[in-house]
Amino acid sequence: MSETLPDIEHRTVLLRGGDVHSPADPFATAMVVERGHVAWVGSEGAADAFASGVDEVIDLEGALVTPAFVDAHVHTTATGLALTGLDLSSAASLAEATEKIRAYATARPGDRILIGHGWDASRWPERRAPHRDELDRLTGGRPLYLTRIDVHSAVATTALLDLVPGIRELSGFRDGEPLTGDAHHAVRRAAYAALSPAQRTEAQRAARAHAASLGIGTLHECGGPEISSEGDFTGLLDLAREETGPRVVGYWADLDIERARALGAVGAAGDLFADGSLGSHTACLHDAYTDAGHTGIAHLDAAAVAAHVVGCTEAGLQAGFHAIGDAAVTAVVEGVRAASEKLGLARIRAARHRVEHAEMLTPETIAAFAELGLTASVQPAFDAAWGGDEGMYADRLGVERARTLNPYAALLRSGVPLAFGSDSPVTPLDPWGTVRAAAFHRTPEHRISVRAAFTAHTRGGWRAVGRDDAGTLVPGAPADYAIWRADELVVQAPDDRVARWSTDPRSGTPGLPDLTPGGELPVCLRTVVFGQTVFVGPNE
Repeated sequence: MSETLPDIEHRTVLLRGGDVHSPADPFATAMVVERGHVAWVGSEGAADAFASGVDEVIDLEGALVTPAFVDAHVHTTATGLALTGLDLSSAASLAEATEKIRAYATARPGDRILIGHGWDASRWPERRAPHRDELDRLTGGRPLYLTRIDVHSAVATTALLDLVPGIRELSGFRDGEPLTGDAHHAVRRAAYAALSPAQRTEAQRAARAHAASLGIGTLHECGGPEISSEGDFTGLLDLAREETGPRVVGYWADLDIERARALGAVGAAGDLFADGSLGSHTACLHDAYTDAGHTGIAHLDAAAVAAHVVGCTEAGLQAGFHAIGDAAVTAVVEGVRAASEKLGLARIRAARHRVEHAEMLTPETIAAFAELGLTASVQPAFDAAWGGDEGMYADRLGVERARTLNPYAALLRSGVPLAFGSDSPVTPLDPWGTVRAAAFHRTPEHRISVRAAFTAHTRGGWRAVGRDDAGTLVPGAPADYAIWRADELVVQAPDDRVARWSTDPRSGTPGLPDLTPGGELPVCLRTVVFGQTVFVGPNE
């Protein structure tokens, strides 16, 4: 993966007087950055030798320096639209959502289309989504597209449906119910096509700026013909090349491998749907949903997966699949294994193909991930939002099956590479919250250490795009880092059989902030990408 950043003038910078999280020196307090790379890390005393030969000295004043985060699964334009537009994720009832929709439509009389996100009827006392006739009245008959929190179903006004010829004949259209499947994908395409280029660019800039303010240095954009438009995807990649901010690595979820390559994607991967989502009852299961009399929807079988993996491997691109339900994960595993039998296991492992979400795993599929070298690109905030014995997963699957979801500890024990992300706007960009969610998983046996979770959200994201030389602050690595205001640094473990935290310097393990639930999360003071500052806090 080559750098996709604008041409910049590099300055040599010495940071000193803080804590530098580096495996090169667990007690480092200083770091030198030169020509966009880490040049040196070490002690305060040794930093004196560099002070007179640098362009800038930054006094950290006790702050923590870490590698910048990598969010391995983002929908950038949709994230920006949620930030700048109609966000229903905080609505506690249908009535409250209705008022938010009314107010938003009234405030934007000139918008030719209204777009919003985040409703979740499973949390509302009314237990239903807004009806189309209600939305028609609230918007004055204008097109409106509102995605459910998982983005796998949506509601829309009549005016938007009228922009999609034949919508009522497509699978997933049931009059009076949220759109799913092909009907949803068609309406989404129409909604995004109605956005002006200026609206898209505004949203993309807002998302990148917000990510930078959270210490995120790289975003893996998961686009595709059923998710966004080609213009949206290439426009985002162009924006990231032309303007400062977090770098963007593009994945295009398309069985047309050459099309993905032509668009500048590093993989025909990301949200290439093998199934849907649990919240929308469209994840594909071996056994029926507890609260519905069916097993969801399968979009790809093992043969289609195998053909795609073979094609991508031979083309030198990553393959990857969205798979949440256990039947979908099984289909992906069987397909990748069939590809390995054709091309050889070594070639498949070297390609580092990915599986996004990978929530319903068994010991057998976990072992297959390890064998086949599959990266699990996962979102711990899903468990924080919907896990637990009384959460949405338990409603959909029953408590026992729900307790098996997102088994991060078992994945790590088996040697499966983890890359953490948010799937924003499904869950918000929130890297420290993501690390906390993995370390304090609602199911205790799935918890991993803060250090392992932090690694999955930094170095893991780089490894997922084939880079082993980045994501840590060691000499020669790209200078992607963030500076944080944080309380005492500790070494935190998830298991009561191990000390939960230790500041014993003899451990030689660099500390990280205490992420015990209820405490304050670190605050980002500055974010730097390839040696260039992309965010500075308001008081810095």
